[in-house]
Amino acid sequence: MSFRIRPATPDDFDAIYEMAKLTGGGFTNLPADKGTLVAKLSKSEAAFDKTEEAQGNDCFIFVLEDPVAGIIRGTCQVFGMVGTSQAFYSYHLSTLTQWSPELGKTFRNQMLTLTTDLEGSSEVGGLFLHPQLRAGGWGMLLARSRYLFIKAHRQRFGDRLLAELRGVMDEAGNSPFWDALAGRFFDMTFPEADGFNAVNGTQFIADLMPKTPIYVSMLPDSAKAVMGQPHPTGRAALRMLQEEGMTFDRYVDIFDGGPTVTAPTDQVRSIRESAEETVVEIGGEPGKTKVLLAAGRLRDFRCVRAEVRRVGRKGIAISREAADLLEIETGARVLMVGR
Repeated sequence: MSFRIRPATPDDFDAIYEMAKLTGGGFTNLPADKGTLVAKLSKSEAAFDKTEEAQGNDCFIFVLEDPVAGIIRGTCQVFGMVGTSQAFYSYHLSTLTQWSPELGKTFRNQMLTLTTDLEGSSEVGGLFLHPQLRAGGWGMLLARSRYLFIKAHRQRFGDRLLAELRGVMDEAGNSPFWDALAGRFFDMTFPEADGFNAVNGTQFIADLMPKTPIYVSMLPDSAKAVMGQPHPTGRAALRMLQEEGMTFDRYVDIFDGGPTVTAPTDQVRSIRESAEETVVEIGGEPGKTKVLLAAGRLRDFRCVRAEVRRVGRKGIAISREAADLLEIETGARVLMVGR
């Protein structure tokens, strides 16, 4: 099977909804709610149609597709700007050092402070790969295609990029972090609150969450143990984000305590190292250099794994299969980055 990344369309709803049902909860950007997914696909359609080359409250949804077999086995999203229509809340983990001369002791207390520090950032998220395709490196294609899309449409994205990772939950879908902190201020279980947030947004957080800092020492060990830790299924995703240069700057999700990682957009590895090339030959001798290739703008964006061959200083040669997946011919300009 040969897969490619392309923009999602309303016709992909059934496949995306089936994948949403497989997430197991906690995927705010991919809820198993039909109305919300329809609305997100509609918003994505509008984003791909937008002609203004400027950062905005856009959501771009992509799918991993085998066009020959007619199957979809993954999806991912890119957001132009967070915190525009509704506040983007995070907890920031800081340290307060206090000294007592009488006791002759120094006390260092960690605190969680509700912030909107990351407002205005762009975000990569909503990545889900079907369990049947977990082997073979297709998750890497899903993840890195987003950076090539950002590079190709740089004016539509901010100077900081973030990614939120799902936090630790038990087999029943409950979150120790939620139960210890936010759950005390909402008459909801974690699955209820997470589902409500996915459908209705974050305003209820502003209405009910305490604004004063929370001393971490007052939380139970069960919550402290998972704070800033990704769900076990998200560890590979965290490694891929770290390989791109994204780091944990002590921001955690206010629901499940999962980590948020950030990086200056232009310093993300796939963005920094990718470069434009000209396809000067299609077919012929097979290439040996493994790369990712992206071509086209907005609705015509396509991204694939490929093996290329350098043709002197003129450009690169690619296979007919790669050219067909990208829907390009000789002379096309592509973005290329090493695998």
